[in-house]
Amino acid sequence: MNNNFLKDIIKETGNEYATLVSDGVDSADVTSFIDTGSYSFNALLSGSIYGGMPGNKITAIAGEAATGKTFFALGIVKHFLDTDKDAGVIYFESESAISKDMIENRGVDSTRMVVVPVATVQEFRTQSIKILDKYLEQPEDKRKPLMFVLDSLGMLSTTKEMTDTAEGKETRDMTRSQIVKSTFRVLTLKLGKANVPMIMTNHTYDVIGSMFPQKEMGGGSGLKYAASSIIYLGKRKEKDGTEVVGNIIHCKNYKSRITKENAQIDVRLTYKQGLDKHYGLLELGEQAGVFKKVSTRYEMPDGSKVFGKSINENPDKYYTKETLDKIDEYAKRKFTYGSDEE
Repeated sequence: MNNNFLKDIIKETGNEYATLVSDGVDSADVTSFIDTGSYSFNALLSGSIYGGMPGNKITAIAGEAATGKTFFALGIVKHFLDTDKDAGVIYFESESAISKDMIENRGVDSTRMVVVPVATVQEFRTQSIKILDKYLEQPEDKRKPLMFVLDSLGMLSTTKEMTDTAEGKETRDMTRSQIVKSTFRVLTLKLGKANVPMIMTNHTYDVIGSMFPQKEMGGGSGLKYAASSIIYLGKRKEKDGTEVVGNIIHCKNYKSRITKENAQIDVRLTYKQGLDKHYGLLELGEQAGVFKKVSTRYEMPDGSKVFGKSINENPDKYYTKETLDKIDEYAKRKFTYGSDEE
């Protein structure tokens, strides 16, 4: 069939998202990845330690209260801004928990981060779409890297709930899940066209009556369909003596369109530096056969034997480009489909 005819059809529809597949599908194709600042978390999300978050999709981070969702998101934000001096972040905040001191104490450049308080799903939808439309008005070559964060979906009310509360009613808005679904139906297309990644935090709860213990994410099915990846978090505190210096965050791939679901890794999140870039690589390297565990030490590719603590304290010395490439080859087999690795 003549391509000109198909292009005429696209023009006739007036659909700004319609395109020939050979030209790329703006709303669906992953054109780039955003480095999260953690090699192992990159691998969980994209199948490569050099990858990360899809650059035009929604990545949801879910967990129970106090699992470090906000702190985790800020760690990714910090790395995003540190990586590109022209980058900016729009941070939609519904928990009234973000302050200037909190941002700056975690090393985030507050001059390139806009906090937008939102109370309802409708308010978030209106403001996020306005910002994306304004961003898309710029010539493509003039657009600076931009990231969206919504913290958190679970705390957003609806206009009806706000009105009912003001009138003293205690009724629940049964249409909330439909409103959430319609919001993300539009937003997903806009983010894809604009090449803007989005981090979203959400709460999980225990499923009552399930035969096996399991957790579910709040907000209805809308986010489940819209998100490219959904990561469930759990944590344990990391101490230096009696002082808590950070957290070890357990990450489980609950849903992904790119990598294997149910894959799991641990990352280290410190109060001073954010996400530890190299944490988890030692285990991946051992699984890949790059490092060999010999008693309490690890045998390096050159035959020398080193304690794991020494490797973690001097990562740049031991994780050479050649070593990282070998670990990356293994990560692709371990985390992406079409592989026998478990």
